Amino acid sequence: MARTVRKSIQAGTSRKAAPRRKNMRAAEREQVILEAAIRFFAERGFEGQTRELAKRIGITHSAIYRHFPSKEALIERVYEHVYLGSWQKHWPDLIRDQTLPIQARLTRFYCEYADKIFNSEWVRIFIFAGLKSFDINKRYLKKVIDEIGIPTLLEVRSERGVQAKGPITSWEKELFWGMHGHIFYIALRKYVYGTPTPEGAERDALIANCVSQFLLGSELLMRERFAPSHKVPAGELPLVKE
Repeated sequence: MARTVRKSIQAGTSRKAAPRRKNMRAAEREQVILEAAIRFFAERGFEGQTRELAKRIGITHSAIYRHFPSKEALIERVYEHVYLGSWQKHWPDLIRDQTLPIQARLTRFYCEYADKIFNSEWVRIFIFAGLKSFDINKRYLKKVIDEIGIPTLLEVRSERGVQAKGPITSWEKELFWGMHGHIFYIALRKYVYGTPTPEGAERDALIANCVSQFLLGSELLMRERFAPSHKVPAGELPLVKE
């Protein structure tokens, strides 16, 4: 009886493991490992062991390290594929395109951005990376503020006639992060909290509302910040001094 139970357990275990992959070219095997690692880290976080990953793929543990010299190297490739691979080269040019109002530029950018990043792997890996203190988040957010945030704030200054001199301040950057975080929170609710979120045209309308709120608020606050003599129109809230 005990022998039968052991055989049954062993059989069940073997069924869970993926079949061994043979006769794969090096580039093909590397791509298989990378794609499996993305799904694996999105599910388990970076605490997931490469030995378990190899079992899921159906390859030996050592095979992973023939393609990626370390777990850190594999994570770096995940970053390049998931984050840099989804970043569109035309986005910074779109933000600087003064043939369109800044509201139209930002709305288009964030609708395209949501199309690219609103997926389980992107969002969950980003959260896990932050919890494990990997520098994925810092590098990616630096790219966002350098290529999108600062140009956006300069365009807001210019289009809305804000008389501000010098580089963009940390105070202004927080205005941008407020909008960016508001939009990203839609994805967070869906892929981390598992709560219903708007889809399609309804999501795009929500993004447009977020952009409008940012522009209305930032213009008012920038004017008050950089021109203390500016009178706030009746019914609008004045800036709370720091």
